[in-house]
Amino acid sequence: MNERNSNNLTWHDGYITREDRERLHAHKGAVVWFTGLSASGKSTIAQHLEKMLYKRGCSTYVFDGDNVRHGLCSDLGFTPEDRTENIRRIGEMVKLFVDAGIIALTAFISPYKSDRERIRALVGADRFFEVHVDCPVEVCASRDTKGIYEKAKAGTIKEFTGISAPYEPPQNADLVIHSDREDAVSAAKQVLALIEEKGIIVERCQVSTIDSLV
Repeated sequence: MNERNSNNLTWHDGYITREDRERLHAHKGAVVWFTGLSASGKSTIAQHLEKMLYKRGCSTYVFDGDNVRHGLCSDLGFTPEDRTENIRRIGEMVKLFVDAGIIALTAFISPYKSDRERIRALVGADRFFEVHVDCPVEVCASRDTKGIYEKAKAGTIKEFTGISAPYEPPQNADLVIHSDREDAVSAAKQVLALIEEKGIIVERCQVSTIDSLV
């Protein structure tokens, strides 16, 4: 934020607190941050997790990398600076969702460790769960239906993570999913168990009217 502008701004707290909203939702607000190469399975796992949480009555939202770049970050490219700004904006957005008592599920390559750690500090370490969807680049390329890996290898797409741009894997992820060996549903169940263990959600009544979603 421009320093001259920030000097003229004041944060206003509302009458309803995060704790109030969490009591309404009957679970805590949190971020599950899926990181990994393109086509590693981040979005698919996040979507399965959302269905599981939704069936339990939880308030959730999935933030997908491509979807966010259609709107909020449509002005950004894929230079290192633009990637950092992309994640910065997303971090500020999910912080608001956590404050609203929602479980935000994010699926972004987010290749730089420093960017991910910045979001952890912003949201709070007790509300941020980093899930590394680890998958060999060769397997990711074989899954690619859009042909972007081939374009990257040919040099048509520049600064492509895993081919011509770096990916810094987490050293201390809360959970590592080897998506070349595990199916998406099993992976989502592991993440569900993690956030249960950390006290974000508890056992809740089932919503039988949405059985078709699972």
